[in-house]
Amino acid sequence: MSRLSDLLRQVEGKDSQLAADLRREFDQLRKRRAFGLNFERHVPETVELPGRPVRKGDKVRFVAERGNAPGSVDHRIWLVASIVTEGSGKKARRIAELVRRDSPEAEIEKTSRPVDDLIVVAGFRDPIYPGLKSTGKVERGGDKPFHTVINAENYHALQALLYTHEGKVDAIYIDPPYNTGAKDWKYNNDYVDSDDAYRHSKWLAMMERRFKLAKRLLNPHNSVLIVTIDEKEVLRLGLLLEQIFESAEVQMVTTVISPKGSARRGAFSRADEYIYFVFIGTAEICPGNTDMLRAVKMNSGPVRWKSLLRSATNGLRRARPNLFYPLFFDAESGKFLRAGKALEPTLSRESVEVPEGELIVWPLGNDGRELTWGLGRNTFIQYHEAGYIRFGPLTASGRSPYYLTTGQIADIENNTGNLVITGHDDDGAIMVEYGERGKQFQPLTVWNQISHSASEYGTAVLKSLMPDRRFPFPKSLYAVEDTLRFFVAKKIDAVIVDFFSGSGTTAHAVMRLNKQDGGHRQCISVTNNEVSADEQKALREKNLRPGDPEWEALGICEHITKPRIEAAINGKTPVGKPIKGDYKFTDDFPMADGFAENVEFFDLTYEAPRPVAHHRSFEAIAPLLWLKAGAQGRRIDKPGDGFDMGDTYGVLFDLDAAQDFIAALTASDTVRMAFIITDDDRGFSSVCAELPAHVEAVRLYESYLTNFVINTGRE
Repeated sequence: MSRLSDLLRQVEGKDSQLAADLRREFDQLRKRRAFGLNFERHVPETVELPGRPVRKGDKVRFVAERGNAPGSVDHRIWLVASIVTEGSGKKARRIAELVRRDSPEAEIEKTSRPVDDLIVVAGFRDPIYPGLKSTGKVERGGDKPFHTVINAENYHALQALLYTHEGKVDAIYIDPPYNTGAKDWKYNNDYVDSDDAYRHSKWLAMMERRFKLAKRLLNPHNSVLIVTIDEKEVLRLGLLLEQIFESAEVQMVTTVISPKGSARRGAFSRADEYIYFVFIGTAEICPGNTDMLRAVKMNSGPVRWKSLLRSATNGLRRARPNLFYPLFFDAESGKFLRAGKALEPTLSRESVEVPEGELIVWPLGNDGRELTWGLGRNTFIQYHEAGYIRFGPLTASGRSPYYLTTGQIADIENNTGNLVITGHDDDGAIMVEYGERGKQFQPLTVWNQISHSASEYGTAVLKSLMPDRRFPFPKSLYAVEDTLRFFVAKKIDAVIVDFFSGSGTTAHAVMRLNKQDGGHRQCISVTNNEVSADEQKALREKNLRPGDPEWEALGICEHITKPRIEAAINGKTPVGKPIKGDYKFTDDFPMADGFAENVEFFDLTYEAPRPVAHHRSFEAIAPLLWLKAGAQGRRIDKPGDGFDMGDTYGVLFDLDAAQDFIAALTASDTVRMAFIITDDDRGFSSVCAELPAHVEAVRLYESYLTNFVINTGRE
């Protein structure tokens, strides 16, 4: 509706009466509210692409003159109609001829600008053809898969990941902008502050578009989306998640991140924030060694059996007469003999004869009320034969019966390791104790862990890694680690994505998890290279602007994310000194030891479809093929003669080499994907028919080009 407001203002200048009539109807429409979350779905986002060469057909904006703030320049979007060169030699300048019009009825505007004073803009609805350009790597993990860090606008990065990982991601953890009003994020290249009337709807529109792509990345059978947030958007976020992930279970946790509290004048000091968990498919929590709220004592020794006697209101005989039956014991030894039939509701207990030498036990309360047993007679008999019924000591009133719950029985019969049978008692009941896994707890929905304090274990950890660099409000490393562990503890090869990666805490936490159990999990981190508002002002005073090396060097990705992850792996600060301090909690070791991990850093590039289709952009999309095949081992970076083989995939460049290619694939037990470059439908089908069963075939460049046309953003 914000777009409708803009159109109404345009109409007012031409026909005031028509504008008034339209506004009256518009106001009536706004009063209607559908069930659920309602918000403005704003004009689709655009993102500026510093450093991207200007081409004919591009959408562009004017760049502010050096030293000037962006508010001093026309922010409208223009189309590059042509590019001409003026002058020659060192004085040659490339000039772009630009056109635009606001609507089909409006007159076409024309102007021209030097290419250097333009910046390319990508719109939400525009198809993009992404590539990746490596900007460095760290290799300390041998043949383990690589973590990847992508410097990009995250919506476009998610589109790229749909080509490489659709339906294959095990967990997404994000810490998005909290929309505090403190200029902590941008919408359409302008900071959103507390005075923006559409602040909340812009945030929701931005998040909705990304969640829709994230949903397609997640494994539909078993995966989780984790989103942290504070009170500014917690309610709206919950509704948004419920609407987008309509078939999933959504749960929220409250977690203490600032034990000292953040003082707020005239209000409660805030000590917590929130975490939403979206359970996809069969996703469930792996128990931990704490309930996340208290310092609890570990389970140990004998398992607690449940009393067979029901004492609740619905445990009265008259409510469940089929559960009112007698148990018979030997009066002298106390040995269990049998379970009698359920007594008819109209009959009294005294009507049942007790054989000589036997003792009868009914489900009675201490006050003599007639209650019921917790199991039906047939189930009781089955449980007793299996050893799942235990009896208390013999007293004047008989022996009290106990049983194992269905969950405990499932643990025993499925050999989960939660419960371990250590023998049988004299009655034949099993003797059971907690196993190593059973000494764990289901976490509560309120977390209060010392290790989750953001100042001590977020800011302080970052300072140890990079003493001379600062990043606002980094998450506690151990908080992210604990949160992920609940879902990937059993998935040692899990793929985790963070598309608001900020300082890189998620990747760091995944490396910690791998060290603890020898896992091969990999993290894909996406962050942009945005420069903070305060730093932008200082840089503009130095006549710098986006795209300049000095400007880009202070962006989040270059200045914080990349050096943080490099430092974590190498155990050295950006200036080469050993990191001081130790990691704590789950496992203690010097931070200077680093991690046995691999990581590669990339910038997202924007390719033209024609060169891709004509096999002239292989180097740009080569990293995407490597990512699609698992980001492991050698990458095929350049087109070869015939074919080439990496560790986990192969590329067939020429169908004439198909037989040798197939032979090489068959001889490898590590290759799992084959990319076949051809426009020949029959040739592609012929090669596919001969591939080994464990190798997936992908056609280039059809699959690539089709993917990014299909995934063009739509409302």
